[in-house]
Amino acid sequence: MQQYLRTWRYKIPSWIVRAGNKLGIVSAPKAPIGFVIERADWAIRRVGESIRNEIEKEKKDLIITTTRPEKLVNKVVHFGSQYMWLAWGSHMSQNNKYVTSFFHGKPEDGPETERHIEEFLKSVKRLKKIIVSASIIEQRLINWGVPREKVTRIPIGVDTKLFVPPSQLQRESSRKKFGLSAKNIVIGSFQKDGVGWGDGMEPKRIKGPDIFVETVRQLKKDLPVSVLLTGPARGYVKHELERNGIPWVHTYVENYSDLISCYHALDLYLITSREEGGPMGLMESMAAGVPVVSTPVGMGTDLIKDGFSGGLVETIDAAELANKIRSLLENSENLPNIKEEALKIVESCSWSNVAKAHLQEVYLPLMKEIGDR
Repeated sequence: MQQYLRTWRYKIPSWIVRAGNKLGIVSAPKAPIGFVIERADWAIRRVGESIRNEIEKEKKDLIITTTRPEKLVNKVVHFGSQYMWLAWGSHMSQNNKYVTSFFHGKPEDGPETERHIEEFLKSVKRLKKIIVSASIIEQRLINWGVPREKVTRIPIGVDTKLFVPPSQLQRESSRKKFGLSAKNIVIGSFQKDGVGWGDGMEPKRIKGPDIFVETVRQLKKDLPVSVLLTGPARGYVKHELERNGIPWVHTYVENYSDLISCYHALDLYLITSREEGGPMGLMESMAAGVPVVSTPVGMGTDLIKDGFSGGLVETIDAAELANKIRSLLENSENLPNIKEEALKIVESCSWSNVAKAHLQEVYLPLMKEIGDR
């Protein structure tokens, strides 16, 4: 999630914004809450639109999503990522109440991230709320000196009506659809883990594609594993799986709702990231009845009770991940209990609950502040 490297996608010179507002060229929307999303149909856009859709079920004309934050004046403005906030915030009206989501990032992730965090911490005084999805990130911000009262933890949501466990017929149909053998243990990885939006031959280290390949390579020594991939820029993973003789299928999902058939084909979902805010694949897998094994990142440490609702390793290490997967599979009689426990836990992340938390804990109090001015 290094959009700050491409912030030109969001920026409009401040003099244009001011002139447009003064001349009435830029008309402000009527809704009191504006959620700023990306143009790309990826996680940040889906989060904003899902929150908006749920709030609209209860309260019409209360919130909009937009890629044009310069139109927002005298409103509660929620930026979908801290990168977008830094790109836009300093150019916008002082009459707004600003909120941003902060999904992940630490100085150890690299010099660009370190510089970004330094700039972000300088901007905190202009923010009313910072929304984090994981307790790891919550504590990190507080340790960096962000006032505790500014940090609110709300999980990333999941559509619990779309992502549901499969029937046996649905499972068989999905495996057949992707040409996956019924005898193989199919491991899923549905993310973007290459740099840029091209073929992805340069690995995005933060997502751990190298750890993913090495984990599966170790499993291949004694288990009939194959891999199902979705998402753009997966070239590095596909090349390395091929090089190690590991069978894989990469499918492109045109519609987000089509993802459910991918989950229905899986035996297990593997998260090997070095840093995360979610990921969304964690909640989608849990809701779809797919056991998850994860590194100790993002919401994994909040949602996975090791051995009860999935598998959680203590270090970011391929050998430990492979052993955790073997342990889960060897105790296959416990997998139905793991799936059932995961379903109970992930219900707290339904978009209905997540949107309600945003409204009650963040938006309504800030709307009152604007009204009291």
